Amino acid sequence: MPPTLETLFSGSRSVHLADGAVLFRSAAPVSEIFLVSAGQIHLIRHTVHGVKMVLQRARQGMVVAEASAYSDNYHCDAIAATDCIALALPKPAFLSAIASNPSLAAVWAATLARGVQAARIKSEIRSLPKVAERLDAWLGEGNRLPEKGHWQDVANELGITREAFYRELARRKKSTL
Repeated sequence: MPPTLETLFSGSRSVHLADGAVLFRSAAPVSEIFLVSAGQIHLIRHTVHGVKMVLQRARQGMVVAEASAYSDNYHCDAIAATDCIALALPKPAFLSAIASNPSLAAVWAATLARGVQAARIKSEIRSLPKVAERLDAWLGEGNRLPEKGHWQDVANELGITREAFYRELARRKKSTL
C-alpha cells in the first residue's frame, strides 16, 4: 500500500482546538507541520487595508499552510473554524520523511500541486468584478453555503465585504420567490 500523509502523521501529537482558537500566528517560527484530523482550520491573511482573507480551508486529511514546510516563519494566522483536532509533527521529522521516501515525496508533490491549482482558482474568482459572478464561480467549484453564522467566512474567501455578500444572498432569495 502506498504511503499517505495521514500515515506520516500517525502517532504524532494531537492538538485540540475549540472553534475560533488559534493554532499559530503570522510571524511565529515554524517548528511543526500540522495535519487536520477532524474539523476545519482556516489560514487567514489580513491585508494592509484591514480585509481578512481566507487563503485555505483545511479539512480532514489536509496539511495546514503547506508552504510553511519550507519557511522559517508562518505568513498567515491559522484559526479553528470549528472544533477540531490537528496532528503536529516536528518540521525536521516531516522533511526527513519526505526526503527519504520517494513514494511519500510523490504524494507530497501532488498535494502541493493541488494547492497551487486551488490558489489559482481562488485568485481567478477574486478577480471577477461582480459579487454575483464571484459567488457563481465559487459555487460552480462545488462549494456550498455554510450555516448562516459562517456566511462571513465565504465573504472573506471571496474577497468581498460581508454586507455585499448578504445583499447578494438577499437578491437571490428574492428572485426565487
